[in-house]
Amino acid sequence: MKDMKNKENLTDRDWQELAGFMSEETGIKSEKLKRFMAEDSYETERKWKELKYMKNNEQINVDQAWDKVVSKINETENNIIQGPGSVILLRRTLMKIAAVALILLSIGAAAVYIVKTDALSRKITATTGNDEKNLRVTLPDGSSVILNRNTRLSYRSNFGRSGRNVSLDGEAFFEITPDKSNAFTVDAGKAMIKVLGTSFNVITNNDESAVEVFVETGHVMLYDESGSQNIMLDPGFVGTLSQKSSKKKLNDNPNYMAWNKGLLNYSGQTLEVVFHDLKRVYNMEIVADDKEILELPWAITIDNQSQDTIIRLICASFILNYTKDGNVYHLRKK
Repeated sequence: MKDMKNKENLTDRDWQELAGFMSEETGIKSEKLKRFMAEDSYETERKWKELKYMKNNEQINVDQAWDKVVSKINETENNIIQGPGSVILLRRTLMKIAAVALILLSIGAAAVYIVKTDALSRKITATTGNDEKNLRVTLPDGSSVILNRNTRLSYRSNFGRSGRNVSLDGEAFFEITPDKSNAFTVDAGKAMIKVLGTSFNVITNNDESAVEVFVETGHVMLYDESGSQNIMLDPGFVGTLSQKSSKKKLNDNPNYMAWNKGLLNYSGQTLEVVFHDLKRVYNMEIVADDKEILELPWAITIDNQSQDTIIRLICASFILNYTKDGNVYHLRKK
C-alpha cells in the first residue's frame, strides 16, 4: 500500500512534472517525486517509454480506452479503501492525467492509449540568455509576454483549448487578452498568479527569494499552491509571496519597469539604488570598494547608453576611479 499512498499525495503540478520528466522535457526537482520514482513498483518509466515508441499507425480507440480508464479507477478505489474516514482523491487525479494513470495502474503497454488529457500535449518553450531581453512571445489567445534576461516561459500546444496556463522562471511582463470565462494562470514556482485580463510584471525569484508581482492594469490574485496564502493586487501595487510570508505595498520605484524600456530617471536616489537598477536593467555588476560611495545621491537620466558610458558618467560625477574584473566593475575614490 506504500506506493498507492504516495500517489494519493501527488498534486496536479506533480503529475505534470512527472509527465514532463517521462517525455524528457524537464528534470525532476521535487523531492516527493524523486521518492516516488525510487519506490515505484509500477515500472512507470519503462511503460512510458513503451508508449513513446508505440507505432504511429497503430489504431487507437479513444472511447474504448476511456471506458477502460474509468473501469480501472473504480476497481482500484474499491481495493484501497480500508476503513472509516479514508479520503480517496485518486479519481480526480487519474481523470486529469489519464495517460499517466493507465501506466501507473499497470494496464500494460499493449493497452495504453492516448486519451482525453493535456499532460501529453507538446510543450512550447521560449528562453532568453544572459545578453538577451525584450523577447516578445505572442500566445495563441493573443496575449503578449515580454521576457527579461535569463528567463524561461513554457506552455502547452493546447493552450486556450484546455485552460490558459503558462510556467515562468525569471522575469516577464504580461499583457493578457480578457476572457472572463477562461482565467489566465502563471505558475511561478513558489506561487501561482491568476488573472482574467490585465497587464502585470512577474519575478519568480527576487532578491529575497520570493515571487514578486507588480500590477500595471486590472487585478491579479497571487497565491501559493496550498491556498494558505493569497493576495489580491490592484493597479500600482507590488505583492511578494514566499514560503514564510506574503505582503503587498504601493510601488514607490519610478524605475520598476525600466528593464523593458531601458530608461532610468534619478532625482537624488543613492548610488546603492542606482547600482541595483543597473544590474536589473543593463546587467551591470558594480561593486563599491569604498562603501561610502553607496550613499552618494545622483540626479541623472540614463537612456539606453552602453555600460562603459554609464560607468564613466558615474566616475565623472563623483571623481571616482574604476577597474573591470571580468564582467564586474569596481569603484573606488581617487
